[in-house]
Amino acid sequence: MTVSHVFDTYAKTVKNQKLHFNVVLDEQDQQQAMRYAKHWLASIGLEDAVVTPENCYFYHSLEVPADLRAEIDRQGYAIYKLEGCP
Repeated sequence: MTVSHVFDTYAKTVKNQKLHFNVVLDEQDQQQAMRYAKHWLASIGLEDAVVTPENCYFYHSLEVPADLRAEIDRQGYAIYKLEGCP
């Protein structure tokens, strides 16, 4: 059983759009979670979105479902979209 860590994350685009999502990874490392958040935002064309330490914080740990586990195994992290995400 692999326990993963969830970072509750908010980003804001230059157009003032707010995105709410979770970054899920195997390390409880806020800096890494922020790097992954920025990587994901860039991958969806929102490289200008801002993520700050105050808006990317450890939320809880859990054993993730198989689809998220596969993403983490493949790329080191998974994104669970919540509000405002494409």
